[in-house]
Amino acid sequence: MRHLPSSRRRKIVALATGALLTAGIGLAAPASAAATATRTTQIPLVVNARWGGHCTFDRIVVDIEGSVPEVTVSPVSELVYDGSGKPVPLAGKYFLEIRMHPAAGHTDDGQNVYQGPRLQKIYLSKLKGLALTGDFEGYVTIGAAFDTRPAYGVTVLHAPERIVVDISHPNTC
Repeated sequence: MRHLPSSRRRKIVALATGALLTAGIGLAAPASAAATATRTTQIPLVVNARWGGHCTFDRIVVDIEGSVPEVTVSPVSELVYDGSGKPVPLAGKYFLEIRMHPAAGHTDDGQNVYQGPRLQKIYLSKLKGLALTGDFEGYVTIGAAFDTRPAYGVTVLHAPERIVVDISHPNTC
């Protein structure tokens, strides 16, 4: 007997189950097919992080596929990579951590979907760097670096889904 791909096997099991149930005969589907069929929630995917400079603020935008996860933006004394705890090599004196949960930067089968910067120097009025610092156990974390203490606000926008962090600064226009 040749090996069938799991998606094809699930389709065959579903068709056979439907036919047997129609005939009044029960059949237990494999656990993997049952688990797939009952999964109704999809973990939001973090697909990009981008930035822009404006006259009175710098902006970080995190693009989400699916619903926007819970997000916390917090000042931290240093940026470290989740899991390893190693320092993130971004120059700066002040840092913000943008933490999203539940979220992932990869699919269930391990395919990377995050297309943003992993480690990026930036030359805006306030924002000096951005890094993906974690995609680990349902949390995605992005760190931002600044030379001076950032004053910031966080907004969630829809259609398309995204998280916006605005960092104010004196007018440069």
